[in-house]
Amino acid sequence: MDRYLWEKSVAGDSAAFGEIFERHARAVYNYLFRRCGEWATAEDLTSTVFLEAWRRRAEVTLVNDSALPFLLGVAINVLRNRRRTEFRYRAALKRLPAPAEGLNREDDVVDRLEDEEMMRRVLHAFSQLPKREQDVVSLCVWADQTYEEAAAALDIPVGTVRSRLFRGRGRLRELIGGTGHEMTGNAKAHLG
Repeated sequence: MDRYLWEKSVAGDSAAFGEIFERHARAVYNYLFRRCGEWATAEDLTSTVFLEAWRRRAEVTLVNDSALPFLLGVAINVLRNRRRTEFRYRAALKRLPAPAEGLNREDDVVDRLEDEEMMRRVLHAFSQLPKREQDVVSLCVWADQTYEEAAAALDIPVGTVRSRLFRGRGRLRELIGGTGHEMTGNAKAHLG
């Protein structure tokens, strides 16, 4: 059904593109959160992904009648572009004072902050993988893409996806220090 909606979008039907957004925004958002570890950043990046997808919609051939592999490929590139510019801001952010403790926060905000802290720890281990393995692990494990869909998103052969996923998972287990059974439920959820 994405193919039909995509064709309507190419013809200029923004409502059809809106339906594609409704179908896939959550998956793109979750993928980006797992890659960047920050809810607000993931939200901004998701908007950028869909703006870029709208701009490039006429250039796209859908895989398996789904727009998700293409959208995740765009997400990877958007995230890479973001990281290329991020280093300029890190020094300024480090100079900012830490937030005051003891503020009254809603449970949802506290949960989100805890999720972000957990995700930063996971990303620390994840960041030590080669980029090509990060992309495959994040697509296949976190975004629940098939080998074929990940191959389409990354524009690489399916066999390459399989071998990178195998190596990436093995290295991640080594970096985390075991099989993962000793991790908390939240850490396991973030690692897949």
